[in-house]
Amino acid sequence: MDSEFRALFDAQARAATSLANSTLTALPLVEIRAGYRAQRQAQDKCPPAGVMVRQIEVQGGDGRLGARLYVPDGVATPSAAMAYFHGGGFVVGDLDTHDGFCRRLAVGAGCRVIAVDYRLAPEHPFPAAHDDALAATRWCFDHAEALGADRRRIAVGGDSAGANLAAATANMLGHDPVHPLVFQMLLYPVTWPEIPTVSRDMFDGPVLTKVNLAWFTDCLGFRGHGEADRTVLENARLLHPPPALVVTAGHDPLRDEGRAYAERLVTHGATVDHIEFGALPHDFYIMPDMSPAVPRAIEVTIKRLRTALQ
Repeated sequence: MDSEFRALFDAQARAATSLANSTLTALPLVEIRAGYRAQRQAQDKCPPAGVMVRQIEVQGGDGRLGARLYVPDGVATPSAAMAYFHGGGFVVGDLDTHDGFCRRLAVGAGCRVIAVDYRLAPEHPFPAAHDDALAATRWCFDHAEALGADRRRIAVGGDSAGANLAAATANMLGHDPVHPLVFQMLLYPVTWPEIPTVSRDMFDGPVLTKVNLAWFTDCLGFRGHGEADRTVLENARLLHPPPALVVTAGHDPLRDEGRAYAERLVTHGATVDHIEFGALPHDFYIMPDMSPAVPRAIEVTIKRLRTALQ
């Protein structure tokens, strides 16, 4: 593991203050969310300038949702755009935890980013978040002119749980000629494999522990649901999937399912660019102050995204 992250996780373990330990699920939900937000904001204190950020509303699966529109300085109108879904196990995370990363995406890729504040579990169990992601992405197409977006260059993206939402949305729109996605960016996606992968067995943290993964699964509440294949990506119906960038992290329980999903996309005809950052842990994209390795990884990722959206 990257030495800077190893030192961080060792210090957290000694102090017993990491949100990634097994006491997480014993805390009140409001404290869990506030703690995650505070921790991630403290690990990303220098987001780039040169981007206009505006609060907007988009259509969700059951009403309006808050969202943020990021427009980098000097970007053409219309420009490519990405509907972005934050990570956090479908339970934590929000527009603030991923604000810095969305700014980096917009500035680095030269595109508009629409970050969606989708509904969280357990208050809103499956498929609420998936319905929100799908409806919000369709809304971006339908309101492309108002957003300053080129509807021929609209993509979806997300990290962890958000990558699951992005992938599920791409799968649902694979047969929709009115909302033709040009690209999907899946950063360490969770796919809920039916048989535990080697990496899920091997890694019990950092960041994601087995206890917390089980808790996220229970909170989402998709087991036994008639539409569960929307989120269990190894069973999802893939029809004309758009090109994809799939990123995995070497020290991440989700590593192997991300690899497997990249391979599955290829077998269904998608052009896939798979990158693995072997020394990094889960959630690294929103911890750029923790190691020089993260800005380097972000630079590589955004360069690939910029090329894909040209």
